[in-house]
Amino acid sequence: MTNNDIFKKLRVALMLRDDEIVDILKLADFKMSKSELGAFFRKEDHPNYMECGDQVLRNFLNGLVIHLRGTKEHPKNPGEVLSQKKLAQKTDKPKPVYKAIQRKKASRDIDPVKYKNKKKS
Repeated sequence: MTNNDIFKKLRVALMLRDDEIVDILKLADFKMSKSELGAFFRKEDHPNYMECGDQVLRNFLNGLVIHLRGTKEHPKNPGEVLSQKKLAQKTDKPKPVYKAIQRKKASRDIDPVKYKNKKKS
């Protein structure tokens, strides 16, 4: 199992987005952009695929420990951190129904089209 596989599995298991992973890496004083991060999650045959090095994975794991447990001065309960994330996802507003919005915006002033060349049966 490669570092990329481990990184992908942690991302899925913890339901992390790219911007959250970048923030976690910043906790370990390791700066990385979203595009650099995206290269780790690509398929191996993709031209922009990049192998995840030990340093990146190590810093992510150290940042994840700080993210979940906190620091010595400000400890956190990992269960509470994960449950807050789940609650934040559930309380998001439902997505609007775009077709209904488009129907409301549509002008009703236009008459239905009458075709001159109808099929004769």
